[in-house]
Amino acid sequence: MKTSGKSTDDRATSAPPLQLEDEKRGQVLHELDKILESRFFRSAGRSKQFLKYVVQHKLEGHSEVLKERTIGVEIFERPHDYATGEDPVVRVQAGEVRRRLDQYYQATPTRSLIQIELPIGSYSPLFQEHPTVGASQGSLPSDSSLDLEPRKGRRRKRYWIMAATGLVLALGAGMVLIPLHRRAVQESVMKQFWSPIFATTQPVLICLAESVVYRPSEELYRRYSRTHPGTFRTEVERTNQVLPLDPSEAISWSDIFVYADYGVARGDAYAGVTLAALLGKIGKPSQVRIGANYSFEDLRNSPAVVVGAFNNRWTMHLTSNLHFAFVERNGQYSIREQTNGGRAWETRLDKKGAVAEDAAIVARLLNSKTGQFTIAVAGIGGTGTQAAGEFVTNPQLLEEGLRSVPAGWQKKNLEVVLQTTVTDSIPGPPRVVAAYSW
Repeated sequence: MKTSGKSTDDRATSAPPLQLEDEKRGQVLHELDKILESRFFRSAGRSKQFLKYVVQHKLEGHSEVLKERTIGVEIFERPHDYATGEDPVVRVQAGEVRRRLDQYYQATPTRSLIQIELPIGSYSPLFQEHPTVGASQGSLPSDSSLDLEPRKGRRRKRYWIMAATGLVLALGAGMVLIPLHRRAVQESVMKQFWSPIFATTQPVLICLAESVVYRPSEELYRRYSRTHPGTFRTEVERTNQVLPLDPSEAISWSDIFVYADYGVARGDAYAGVTLAALLGKIGKPSQVRIGANYSFEDLRNSPAVVVGAFNNRWTMHLTSNLHFAFVERNGQYSIREQTNGGRAWETRLDKKGAVAEDAAIVARLLNSKTGQFTIAVAGIGGTGTQAAGEFVTNPQLLEEGLRSVPAGWQKKNLEVVLQTTVTDSIPGPPRVVAAYSW
């Protein structure tokens, strides 16, 4: 009776999986579990699903499914013939996963044997040995990425191995030197961009706006609950559920009140977190200031990063006379080049009225109106601010984005205009569309 797809001889001659390979898989899966349970992924359902999908399929050797269209169909339930050029959902989510991975490894002083990365331009993850873990631990080779396939041809004659050694060393040196040089360039650009913050011992102020937020009064909730028994009985329900009043129902000004505990925009919060993580990584103390907790006098005494645009009066004040500025006209918000015939950028909405494209300004001012080194990280909308925060904290994005900027920007004031494609309220990788230095 036939019990297997392989004959008895085949089974006898097939080598069992190496224990070392099993160990590597276990290390990768252990690291994946740690990442998915971290605060950066725990509540991000799509990012968790995406990362788990690509890692598991890479481990199982199914690299053929790590394609944009396949991921779009399997994870985002797109039709098999959907236009990937018009629907960047996979590219945007991959960018979000990369951002969260970067935040995780910046904030986690891990001693893990494995570091999971998702290279830009690819959906096939890399499993790298953590640089702080030496080969003396005997768990991993020093390859730039983990090879999970059993090596073939191990019993070839010794002279073939010796003959190939020179070629392998030459190629290996090239393969190592290129990424090392690339990383050095990225780190150099990041260092040059942020170096003025070290001109003073004062901490960097990360300045977030606090918008005015109105909330229904307790009486309004009680009135609704009387006609809809069982609703809005707890603060959790009142805070996390929309009060579905009849649009025609009249309410008075006394039915709402200013709720001071809320007010920081989501995109601003994302940018603030990434900025604080970066400053901590490079060893510069920082202080987060929100709303009325900082003044112009504070900005005069410390280097600062002001976050947000139309919701942050200090951003608007500091950038009002720059080459690129935020402008509000007839209820429309835009970024405009303040020259005759200058260019303009606005948000673009999709058919459902959601933001599909946002724009932002990153202004690096060596001597701003405050007399201190100041950076503005601000979008027309919250997604633009989030993308701008990612731009100034991601070495690869910063290095790529500043390639087109004229030489000598390090000693000048600099403005760049960014655009980002937004999918499901998540901004994709920002791209530089204009720049000016003086």
